[in-house]
Parts: sequence; structure tokens; C-alpha cells
Amino acid sequence: MSTLYLVATPIGNLGDLSPRAVETLRTADFIAAEDTRVSLRLLNHFDIRKPLVSYHEHNRAAAGPAIAERLLAGESCALVTDAGTPAISDPGEDLVRLCGQQDITVQAIPGCCAAVCALAVSGLPTGRFCFEGFLSANKKERRARLEELRGEERTMVFHEAPHRLRTTLADMAEALGDRPVALCRELTKLHEDTVRTTLAQAAAYYAANEPRGEYVLVVAGRERQSQTQLTLEEGVERVLRLRADGVRMKDAVRQVADDTGLSRNELYDAALRR
Repeated sequence: MSTLYLVATPIGNLGDLSPRAVETLRTADFIAAEDTRVSLRLLNHFDIRKPLVSYHEHNRAAAGPAIAERLLAGESCALVTDAGTPAISDPGEDLVRLCGQQDITVQAIPGCCAAVCALAVSGLPTGRFCFEGFLSANKKERRARLEELRGEERTMVFHEAPHRLRTTLADMAEALGDRPVALCRELTKLHEDTVRTTLAQAAAYYAANEPRGEYVLVVAGRERQSQTQLTLEEGVERVLRLRADGVRMKDAVRQVADDTGLSRNELYDAALRR
């Protein structure tokens, strides 16, 4: 049957590959892999022999249509990433979209997802959360995104590599303030570790200690504000006090708006008139 199967693979422990996933990999006509060398080791462990094609960030524009053409011809394909669930913070989402446009059946074969595993062990609220994946490596873009998330009340989940962990934690502490965070390292692997602390404490610790392994950061959302809201005039007074302390108008307005729920535009206009 012409179907694209999204097969979740282990994020560390090979014992986490489900029997259904193994059967799907064995019966698919071919397997599309992020890195064929990594996937070959997994397939060899389970004694699976199937043709492999490469599908990743740098070849998806050409590889996606080629895979879709084979699917339209009646073949079935199992899509895998190096670890975790395909199409989640992954170029597989483009292939899924392409298949949807051509009425090709897509089925998920569920399994490991690092973000969900980290959220579950974080000890932070799980009822409502947002997944942010990797922040930009560009300093300006990363800080701008964190500023946008400053008022986010849901628990936030991020991925981060060890060589960028220090700068990310420092930027988070500056933009979001000192709030709770769970640092989940090397999930399901031999040296798995979860540290529950605050952003400031985490930034200070890793300023003096070398980060090792892959991290998922689970950050507490902003505490819900009191239902008592200041008047616009009271908000303007706060803006002006911040301005007197040397804070830029734009930053003062943003801070007061985030703290009170007042409109940024109304605060800005009213403050300019004073």
C-alpha cells in the first residue's frame, strides 16, 4: 500500500524501539533516513535489511519529490531520523506536507520524543506547554525570540547542544528572569541526568563547568498575573519612573505592559504625551 510511515526511533536506549516500529521497518519497501550511517547501525541491530535513501535538511528539496514519486507508484516508505520522532523539529515535516498535497497516506508509528520525555520528568506544569526546539545560533535572533517569550505562561521546551548551552542559559536568565528550569541531559542514555534549578543558578553553574551531552531545557512559564489591573494612568506613571532610572522608553513600555496586561501602544502613546 502506498504509505509514508513516520517511525519514531530510540533517542539513546535501543530497547525503546517498539515491536510495531520494528515490523514497519521490516515491511516497508524502502527507508528514508536523516543519516543512512546512523540508521544502518540501528537496522543491523535488529537484523533488518532494507534499501536506504537519504533525506535530510540539505537535500530535501530534491529528495522529497523523488520519495513522493515512488510512493505514488505504489511503494511504501518508512521515514526515520537519527533519534526521535520524524517531522518534529525536523525536515520530515516538508515531506509530510508534500504527501498531504498529493493525497498520499501518512501514518505515525509512535515512540520516543525527547521533548515529551523531558517535560514528563521536569516537575513543571505539563497541562499546557509549547515546544520551541533549537533557538537560533544568531545572538540577535536568539535574544529577540526570548524577548517574545517573556510573557509566555505555558511551560516552554527547548533543545540545546552542549557547545551553545552557556550562552543560551545566560540569554534566558537575562530575558526571562530567574525562573525554574529543568535541565534534562542525555535522556535514556547511560549518563541520563535531570537537574531542577533556576535559570540564574544554571547559568552560574555552567559558567564554571563544562556542559556535556545533549540537553532538553524545560522552562517554567511566566506566573499568571493578578486579576487586579492598573489603570492606564498608573501604568504611565510606572513607565515614567523607569525612564527616570535610565531605562529606554521602548523597554520601559514593554516591561510595564508585560507586568500589567496594559496595551503597549496605548502606554507608549500616553507616555509620549506626558
